[in-house]
Amino acid sequence: MEAAEHVLQYLRDTWNESSTYTRGSLNPNELWGWGDADWAGDTDTHCSHTGYILMMNGRPISWKSRRQDNVSLSTSEAEFVAASQAGQEALYLRETLKDLGYQQQNATEMYEHNLACVAMRENPVRRNFSRQRDLVKASFVKLISVSTHTMVADALTRSLPSPAFIGHRRVMMGQTPFALKFLHS
Repeated sequence: MEAAEHVLQYLRDTWNESSTYTRGSLNPNELWGWGDADWAGDTDTHCSHTGYILMMNGRPISWKSRRQDNVSLSTSEAEFVAASQAGQEALYLRETLKDLGYQQQNATEMYEHNLACVAMRENPVRRNFSRQRDLVKASFVKLISVSTHTMVADALTRSLPSPAFIGHRRVMMGQTPFALKFLHS
């Protein structure tokens, strides 16, 4: 099946999918999200792919899925670049929410499944990605380790088997309420 046929099939099967934005009862107006990378996923350039999604009140408010500009030397580096990009977007959204009267009281929790990436956030030797550590030190962003099968941003970085993709899409669209309880417990 060609790519265009896949897109048309997806559109046909999801025409009735939607997301309604309401104030959540669990951590209302609190920003949080997932960040992920697919290391060297582009076979032509060997560049990795970044995917992140930022949520508020159980619904997506910002997301990104694109090839990284540089070649990463490891999975951890690719994941750290993705976490850094997600952190920059979180900082922008925090400032926007502050201007709208919804100042974030706590650090924005960003879920990451690569333990080395989570550990690198505090490594003072690595200077290339010091902006992410600055965000963590200033308590704007907090990287939290999750298991690989709960990494919702996987759907933004690679092709997944249909059941995994549908499960991640349901969480991203706010159709799986228990996901908020699971992630914030």
